[in-house]
Amino acid sequence: QVHVVESGGGLVQAGGSLRLSCAASGNIFSINLMGWYRQAPGKQRELVAAISIGGRPNYADSVKDRFIISRDNAKSTVYLQMSSLKPEDTAVYYCKAIATTLQATNLEVWGQGTLVTVSS
Repeated sequence: QVHVVESGGGLVQAGGSLRLSCAASGNIFSINLMGWYRQAPGKQRELVAAISIGGRPNYADSVKDRFIISRDNAKSTVYLQMSSLKPEDTAVYYCKAIATTLQATNLEVWGQGTLVTVSS
């Protein structure tokens, strides 16, 4: 089994910064893709940023130039550095990993989510 745990959410004022972390653990052979998604109240879950095993990032237009995604393959961890936060960034942020184990390929695993609240 593979587990993913997020940390780093909290309350921040508009214009502030937060850093989210997501660590994967379990019987992992490799993690092909790691990403951050968010879901605001009454809205659908949306991609925020993702990063491939080779380090290529992909961002939603709404967070480009404000958020930076990075990963540490040795630690099976992905980070999301969020800056210039806006109230509309308020959401539950979920981490997703697409992993390969000895038993399965492209196994999609989600974390429980961490709440980010940006006050105006």
